[in-house]
Amino acid sequence: MLAFFSQIRAILHRWWSEFTLQTRLMAGATLVVSLIMSGVTFWAVNTIQQDARLNDTRFGRDLGLLLAANVAPLIAEGNLSEAARFSSRFYRSTSSVRYLLYADEAGKIFFGIPYSEAELQNSLTIERRIQLPEQYSPQAEVPMVRQHSTPNGQVTDVFIPLNREHQYLGVLAVGINPNPTVVASSNLTRDVTIAVFISIWAMVLLGVVFNALTITKPIKELLVGVKNIAAGNFKQRVDLPLGGELGELICSFNEMAERLERYEAQNIEEMTAEKAKLETLVSTIADGAVLLNTDLEIILVNPTARRIFNWEGRDVIGENVLHHLPPAVTVKLTRPLYHVSQTLPTPLVEDHTGAIAPPEKHRDGDEFRVTLAGPTERTIRVLLTQVLDQYRETVKGIAMTIQDITREVELNEAKSQFISNVSHELRTPLFNIKSFIETLYEYGNELTAGEREEFLKTANNETDRLTRLVNDVLDLSRLESSNTYKLEAVEISRPIEQTLRTYQLNAKDKGIELLQNIDPNLPLVLGHYDLILQVLANLVGNALKFTPAGGKVAIIAYPMEQAKPVMNQTQKVRIEVADTGTGIDAEDQEAIFDRFFRVENRVHTLEGTGLGLSIVRNIVEKHHSRVHLISEVGVGSTFWFELEVYQDQETLINTPAALTPVENTP
Repeated sequence: MLAFFSQIRAILHRWWSEFTLQTRLMAGATLVVSLIMSGVTFWAVNTIQQDARLNDTRFGRDLGLLLAANVAPLIAEGNLSEAARFSSRFYRSTSSVRYLLYADEAGKIFFGIPYSEAELQNSLTIERRIQLPEQYSPQAEVPMVRQHSTPNGQVTDVFIPLNREHQYLGVLAVGINPNPTVVASSNLTRDVTIAVFISIWAMVLLGVVFNALTITKPIKELLVGVKNIAAGNFKQRVDLPLGGELGELICSFNEMAERLERYEAQNIEEMTAEKAKLETLVSTIADGAVLLNTDLEIILVNPTARRIFNWEGRDVIGENVLHHLPPAVTVKLTRPLYHVSQTLPTPLVEDHTGAIAPPEKHRDGDEFRVTLAGPTERTIRVLLTQVLDQYRETVKGIAMTIQDITREVELNEAKSQFISNVSHELRTPLFNIKSFIETLYEYGNELTAGEREEFLKTANNETDRLTRLVNDVLDLSRLESSNTYKLEAVEISRPIEQTLRTYQLNAKDKGIELLQNIDPNLPLVLGHYDLILQVLANLVGNALKFTPAGGKVAIIAYPMEQAKPVMNQTQKVRIEVADTGTGIDAEDQEAIFDRFFRVENRVHTLEGTGLGLSIVRNIVEKHHSRVHLISEVGVGSTFWFELEVYQDQETLINTPAALTPVENTP
């Protein structure tokens, strides 16, 4: 049984705990109010009932005194028949009297209505006596009254002493029927109390239902709608047919949701456009870009970074960047990445003058250079930058900028090599010139005329050599600068003939045969006359320099034939410079066009600046072409390039070139 009650109590406790505080307070207040109102009602109706009972008591007392006053003389005279007739008439005349009982001094009942003593007495006759209350006194002047309950209601018993001339004759007991009003009021008290209690709860429940239907339900709908709006669901609407202020509130909510939906759509469109712009910008920049969160997980990576780190075809988004970087980069960046991701930005402070002092410098913004060994050796520069929130108080991520500086490193090395070579090339002739001139200055009188002439000739040759070097350097500098050349129609046979005339005597002195093979029907080519002349001069000069006596040097020009003509394809003319000289090793052919690279560096036979073929390559590239080489050691070499045929219209081609046209340098 205890377990059953414990289970019931647990169920009630769980049921009660599911109610909100507001519901609990409402239930408690309703219970208190209903109990108070029921108590007040019970008290009021019970008071009325008590008053009615008191009136019944007074009525019974007065009625008993009246009856006793009329019957006592008859009993004293012994006229019991008349007393009985009077009592019967009195009993029949009112419905308020339930019974009348007459008893003698000993309490033996000798007459009663509706009770009467039997006419014949025998041994079986039961003697009826009245049981008087203990509080009854024969000498009392006021009748004794008591009440007892019966199945038909509460009966009032009135005991009146029968006294005649100070003689106690017996007692008269009168039973008064309950007042119908009192009986009805008793039931009414119970019914009214229950009705009041139920009415209060019914009113509360009706109020709760009405409140739920008219106020709570719309408010809950609005609450759900507000939560959905807060969660980003701007399609939420509340559709309830209500009027008044609540209806206006619902209409205002729907209008707000509609405006938020339009605003969200507009913002999404703008954000999508901005995102597309940023993604396009990030994907098209030449530098690599990688965006990381504070856990060093990759959020964004552009194609350049994928190419540099060899991430093509790999899904690295959401992965830790240190797991995918090349080993050399991982070793270099592990500690800086963790440091930058965990270092909070230093807030701006004011100095004594009120000016904003710059924050203390972190490692944020540091750059790191790493050489990647990969299939092709490359050098990259990595810059780390913190991504801060709008208040610059919290680190939200890290931006990695990756720059491929291989070309920059190569240019720096080439620049250093160029400066070193130029310094070396300038120092040698200057040293020779200074040495011979100092000798002439100090020992001129002691030298013979032949020795002085030899010294001056050597100084003159070194001066010419220095002049050629300076001119070549200037030519190369102009070609590599960013200026515009105007390419126009050129008759290619003219610079070829001029070159042949220039080097005719030089070839004759060396015993070399100088030849030409030019197609008589060559079309005009698109080019720059002086630049083409310089290309031919450098190529022929190199050929004569590396061709021994008895050899041959030839210039060949002919139009290229198209095996399958293609629409809009430009016709070209090929120019070749061939010799029967020493030839060039295959290992030297790749570097032959580099600045200051000279074959004599290996064979140690001839002198030169090492810039001629570099100038040739730059000039040919200005004509949108390339210079090619075919060579075999001991057989000879052939340099050739192609020029576009001039069309019957004015053509201007803007290409990076020198500030001014380069003059021919024999």
